[in-house]
Amino acid sequence: METNILLKYLEKVAQVRSEIANSLAVMAHSLEKAEIESKKKSGKLELERDIEDIQKNSTNLREGLFRLLVLGDMKRGKSTFLNALLGENLLPSDVNPCTALLTVLRYGAEKKVTVYFNDHTSPETIDFKEFKHRYTIDPAEAKRLEQNQQLAFPNVDYALVEYPLPLLEKGIEIIDSPGLNDTEARNKLSLSYINNCHAILFVLRATQPCTLAERRYLENYIKDRGLTVFFLINAWDQIKESLIDPEDSEELAEANTKLDRVFKANLNEYCQVDGDNLYEERVFPVSSLNALRKRIKNPDASLEDTGFPKFIQSLNTFLTQERAIAELRQSRIIAQQTANRVKEAVQRRIPLLEQGVTELKEKINSVEPEFTLLNEIRNDFQQEIRDIRDSKSRTISNSFRDFILKLGDTFETDFMRYQPDINFLDFLSSGKRERFEKELAAAFEQYINDKLTEWSRGAEKEMESAFAQLSDIALSYGKNYNKITDTITEKLTGNKIPYVTGVRPEDNAPGWAKWAAGIFSLARGNLAGVALAGAGFDWKNIMLNFITVLGVGGIITAITGIALGPIGFALLGLGIGVLQADQARKELVKVAKKELVKHLPKVAQEQAPKVDEAIQECFITYEKEITERMNDDINSRKAELDNLIERKQSVEINQTAEISRLQELENTVSSEANKIESIYNNLLASYS
Repeated sequence: METNILLKYLEKVAQVRSEIANSLAVMAHSLEKAEIESKKKSGKLELERDIEDIQKNSTNLREGLFRLLVLGDMKRGKSTFLNALLGENLLPSDVNPCTALLTVLRYGAEKKVTVYFNDHTSPETIDFKEFKHRYTIDPAEAKRLEQNQQLAFPNVDYALVEYPLPLLEKGIEIIDSPGLNDTEARNKLSLSYINNCHAILFVLRATQPCTLAERRYLENYIKDRGLTVFFLINAWDQIKESLIDPEDSEELAEANTKLDRVFKANLNEYCQVDGDNLYEERVFPVSSLNALRKRIKNPDASLEDTGFPKFIQSLNTFLTQERAIAELRQSRIIAQQTANRVKEAVQRRIPLLEQGVTELKEKINSVEPEFTLLNEIRNDFQQEIRDIRDSKSRTISNSFRDFILKLGDTFETDFMRYQPDINFLDFLSSGKRERFEKELAAAFEQYINDKLTEWSRGAEKEMESAFAQLSDIALSYGKNYNKITDTITEKLTGNKIPYVTGVRPEDNAPGWAKWAAGIFSLARGNLAGVALAGAGFDWKNIMLNFITVLGVGGIITAITGIALGPIGFALLGLGIGVLQADQARKELVKVAKKELVKHLPKVAQEQAPKVDEAIQECFITYEKEITERMNDDINSRKAELDNLIERKQSVEINQTAEISRLQELENTVSSEANKIESIYNNLLASYS
């Protein structure tokens, strides 16, 4: 029943998306047609940027999906949970197979699987049976690959599963990830798809509460990243089976309470949002197998005793209210912004139609000082971006250098828990030494990866602070920019621009300032070939790509490559075989630290510039987009006036017909913007 309610609300959101997309398309078509006509009549209004923005937004809405990423370690029941959510036994969930590659579940009229490769091999379409046979592996093989830092299918990008299921048809797309793996080989995948999903469904198991691997993954990839995570604690019903007396209600209640405390202690910090504790809205004990059995027999069966209703209700609220409203709010802003721009252009053009060429040229010359001021605002904002860029890149790269140089200070304490779980006597055996060295290298990689993640969260906070500062600066410059463009219009038309009261500063900000402040974005992140509209400037993916993907590899190679060899020789010289195990471990850490600190200055010197480059790249990309948008606005305002002069010099303009045509354009665009406003407000009202 809860699933049916979710489907109903998803259908409503899909309908609203479609209606708003249609209105945006009407606006774009009207503007395109008008600009073609204007070129022949009184000259183009130079609305290309507005047309491009609303076309992009319309396309984003039509292609828009709610993308859910399913994470979880091996044998946590991810596939069973997904099958229960979908209401069909779609994914392989028998005794042992593990999903060995990223799998995207999307609606399709026909059942099929397409495997996409990353080595220029053409995509391959196969049936479900063949997919299961070729691309799932057993847990033992998965563990071996993890230990060897390998991917199961390194040449495969992802698999696309298309299926005619109602939940998928209503705009849900699900990404089923391989089992958790903290290795460098998985970093790129993890960070790229985590940041391009609306929500994460993290599946745990009640009988294996919060393992070290799960806690490490949460710490490295989820903590403090502003992600929405729903935790599904699977197989909660199996707690009863583990009791001495499963029928003892007191014993069962005590076991449930203890288990709940364990999960709360481990997951509580990941459920904090803006100072609020959302644990009850984010953590759900579920019985996936029980739910799946019921739904296969009867899609409308009550799932009250499986934990699913409460979870689906929270997911419904998040997707169809919180996320949908945020997404549609951007469309509303862009529509209103375009309507205002068209109104401004038309009301500026109509009075100028009466002017003779000489008088018109004099008026245009009179606003040259204002255009100079607009260029100065652009230059000043550029300089502000560059100043913050240089300051932050210096601060963050210096913090990285300090982080590297200070690794040795806490190494003995930190590395103890990463040491290989292997008999030190094995090191003396040449046949087993290679395995020991491989384990030691993996331990170093995990240690460095965890420490770097800890540092990167601090760097992200620095960047969040920088872009929050730039947001305020953009709105401040936008306010001054508007005053100048109002002066231009007043000088040209002789009409005073009315002062608007009772609105937020960002409501009347020029389009470039709204983008710069993160109020709307047309950026499209990419996962598995599908676009996703983002919110604000996507600096995080740029930074993570440079630092965490490229940087980690270089740092790990630098440290392990130059330090581990000497450690091995040093251990041989210690006569470690005669030492007790505890003493041997202490000696290993001492030797490792000694070798590590020798090389840290060189690593810091070589790697810090890469961090500086990553931070610089974020601001360079931001500045480039801002500059293009500001230049487009300034140049289009100039071109709009030049176009009118050119047409006046070339043809006799029918003023009456042209005024009528321009007013009709203004009314059409305004009508569609008002329609979008009404649709948006009606959706809001339906949730209240």
